[in-house]
Amino acid sequence: MSLFALADLHLSLDADKSMEVFPGWENYTERIRQNWMDMVKETDTVVVNGDVSWAMSLEGAVKDFAFIEALPGKKIISKGNHDYWWTTMSKMERFLSDNGFGSISILHNNCYAYGEDVALCGTRGWINDDSEPEDAKVLAREEQRLEVSVKAAVDMQREPVVFLHYPPYYGSQRNEGIIRVMKEYGVRRCFYGHLHGRSHRFAVNGDMDGIYYRLVSADFLKFVPYKIF
Repeated sequence: MSLFALADLHLSLDADKSMEVFPGWENYTERIRQNWMDMVKETDTVVVNGDVSWAMSLEGAVKDFAFIEALPGKKIISKGNHDYWWTTMSKMERFLSDNGFGSISILHNNCYAYGEDVALCGTRGWINDDSEPEDAKVLAREEQRLEVSVKAAVDMQREPVVFLHYPPYYGSQRNEGIIRVMKEYGVRRCFYGHLHGRSHRFAVNGDMDGIYYRLVSADFLKFVPYKIF
């Protein structure tokens, strides 16, 4: 039983938003499928932390979710900035149930037990700048959502492993609220996405103030799921 992460699938099987217009994204859907099939077993878990599908609604995302459902393993999906199909937890769970997507779960104000002593936690996050009132509100809300998720893991007496979409660090920028929550609850590992192309050079990969960070956006990983343990 292994744990993987792969953010930013950007699937577009029923929409005209292919990422193939960008360098390095050629034939990316098939590359994701083949690499996933080669790496992941049915007993494994894969966290897809944001930017799952370009669909504008759940109805438009059926083909993309069917693609994910057909891949091996349990999948845990969280929100990215381009997941416009995202809605309430009850609607998403009903959508999964109605379409028979039994291997997919939603990470939102909750956590999932993994193995004997780990829990998978997370939220979307936001840009690392609270100078605008609206951004400050979103940051505060995302900080609260992360705390709810991580606290649930701690209450279960499990180590919280955090999955975000936005990076807590980006170059010289820091998301102080998100980092505070992780330090307060003893988080030691954080995996994030969102960064593409030239932005990869500003990614933090390694230890920062006692927390190990790793970028797991699909193009950064050459569309190969990242094995955590």
